Amino acid sequence: MIKYEIKFLDYWHLSSGLSAGSTLDSSVVKDNDGIAYIPGKTIKGLAREMAEELNDADFVQECFGDKGVKAGKLYFSNATIEEDTKKQILEHALQDNLYDQIASTKINEDGIAENKTLREIEVVIPLTLEGYIDNIPDKHKENVKRSLKLIKRMGLNRNRGLGRCEVTTKESK
Repeated sequence: MIKYEIKFLDYWHLSSGLSAGSTLDSSVVKDNDGIAYIPGKTIKGLAREMAEELNDADFVQECFGDKGVKAGKLYFSNATIEEDTKKQILEHALQDNLYDQIASTKINEDGIAENKTLREIEVVIPLTLEGYIDNIPDKHKENVKRSLKLIKRMGLNRNRGLGRCEVTTKESK
């Protein structure tokens, strides 16, 4: 098993696919307590993308599978806020302080905002989340770690400044 931490350096947004009525066009994925997390399948997808950069087809095939044909061996947990921190947030009802809203609009070539393009999204303040990966073949542990460390951004608008992050790993039993 490999445990990992994702330290966000900026606001980030992993969409729940839901809007919040007239207030927000897109809200973030949250657990039942209202705390943002990253689904394991999101981490797996990003790790696979980075793994493909390593040019080791055996590693990608065995660990991540063949898209739509065969599942890979790796199991990715959801990445969540550290449990003691979560308890403190819940005890003091601080969930709403974890989020902010940002707005954006499309600007035409004349420098004027286009009609009906204003969007507001919910973002999460910089946090550190943790998760783990299990069922890792011994011969591929180093490549799994390398793949995770290559992840530098995640979520919506990652090419426009959101979701900058650092991923660190530590091996566990």
